Amino acid sequence: MKEKTKGVQKIWDRYKYAALVALIGAGLLLWPGLGAPEAPPRREDRSGESARDVRQEMEEILGTISGVGQVKVMLTVDSDGERQLAQDTQLSYSGDTAAPEDYSRKSETVLVDASGGDEAVVVRTTYPTYRGALVVCQGGGRAEVRLAVTEAVAALTGLSTDRVTVAEWQ
Repeated sequence: MKEKTKGVQKIWDRYKYAALVALIGAGLLLWPGLGAPEAPPRREDRSGESARDVRQEMEEILGTISGVGQVKVMLTVDSDGERQLAQDTQLSYSGDTAAPEDYSRKSETVLVDASGGDEAVVVRTTYPTYRGALVVCQGGGRAEVRLAVTEAVAALTGLSTDRVTVAEWQ
């Protein structure tokens, strides 16, 4: 019996630090909140917003500028924005690789498991490009209000100031 305990003691002496590290690691994994990484904070995805949502938000923002008062905005677009989704494509063919007899391609949108369900993986987002903007506001007759509104709309849309018109509300 003493020989068995000597063998166990010898193994323990050799691997006690490795066993201690493994025990601490297992404890940290089981500890609530330490083992599972937190989900990253979700950024607001604005690429799917409709033109009406952008217009309404712009009206709210412009209405807070001093002297503007009530405001209505109309935006014309050159091209709508789009989102390119990641695709998993499989190509299969029969016959010789140099001159296949028949081939088929199958594509599926790549989805990731998110907290609210499955979400498509977006590879590239193209935002809308605007052609022009018309802003009608109560303070549109005053030069300083026209300047402030024109600069704000240009900053928000990427339009040059000559493509933004500010008119007085009747």
